[in-house]
Amino acid sequence: MDLKNHFLVAMPSMNDPVFTRSVIYICEHDSDGTMGLRINQPVQISLKGMLDQIKLDNPSPIIFPQTLSQPVLNGGPVSDDRGFVLHYPKDNYNSSIEVTEELSVTTSKDILATLGTEDQPYKYLVALGYSGWDAGQLEQELSENTWLILEADSSVIFDTPIPDRWRRAIEMLGISPVNISSEVGHA
Repeated sequence: MDLKNHFLVAMPSMNDPVFTRSVIYICEHDSDGTMGLRINQPVQISLKGMLDQIKLDNPSPIIFPQTLSQPVLNGGPVSDDRGFVLHYPKDNYNSSIEVTEELSVTTSKDILATLGTEDQPYKYLVALGYSGWDAGQLEQELSENTWLILEADSSVIFDTPIPDRWRRAIEMLGISPVNISSEVGHA
């Protein structure tokens, strides 16, 4: 099963404190492993604060300062000093990798210079680090009933408030988080 463009939603019984109540958007899943971005855990810095630290040269004036007030997210524990931008595609981002027709991801700094300007993507989020699994590792965790899987919905990524994304993703399955059991049934 190809999990690209799916959400991994941590079960309420998740034992790993790094991923408790996590929602991870899967950007890549193949025989070599899995790479995704956690979309619901902010770090203690705004996008503007991060951009100020990087000191990018913005050739265009900032005309959408409100978009720079969004928090930067903790994408996961791997390479947490590296930034990832999950965004709607736009013609002038050559370094972005298309995940679907609706979403692309990039680690290139060129997109950061457009944030807050008229050249920014229609919708985007910035994450530090990513969540990764070696070949077969995620499949093992799935067999242990650690994660729920569902097709991703960009409205959860971009339009749902960050604290509500875990609950909203579970509700997309038609269930309430309080009704989820960690027990696996055997016939």
